[in-house]
Amino acid sequence: MSAEPTRTRPRFPSSYGIAAGTEGMLDWSWAEERLAASRNYWIVTAREDGSPHAAPVWGLWYDGGVVFGTAPDSRKAVNLRRDRRACVHLESGDEVVIIEGLAENTHFDEDMADLYAAKYDFRPDTGPGWWRVEPRVALVWLESDYPSTATRFRF
Repeated sequence: MSAEPTRTRPRFPSSYGIAAGTEGMLDWSWAEERLAASRNYWIVTAREDGSPHAAPVWGLWYDGGVVFGTAPDSRKAVNLRRDRRACVHLESGDEVVIIEGLAENTHFDEDMADLYAAKYDFRPDTGPGWWRVEPRVALVWLESDYPSTATRFRF
């Protein structure tokens, strides 16, 4: 990504108690650290009838997007070929990072495979079946201080 995203408060109902000012909002670097360190990423896609499909995958935070592999005939891949909209979130409900964006097929090269092998002690094939989701919107917060830290990023 070339530019820093715009940081605002999420547009949640007032009953959620989100702070009005900028004090306590998290930086994008906080989210990127968690995206890079995450072992598992939950990928959410939509089936043809609009119903959601969620599945955990291994992947990388690489060059401003989440990169993951899946078999071409997997539910995720079938859904993404029809509708590129995707949501990715991390496992933690205590340090929340949720990104929404469009998935695209991507080339998984040797450098990425090296990073993947270092992270998972497993070297994947660099052939087809790799996807990248670059965020358009991200929501982040610390559960322990939710009203103050709730932050929305637009890219």
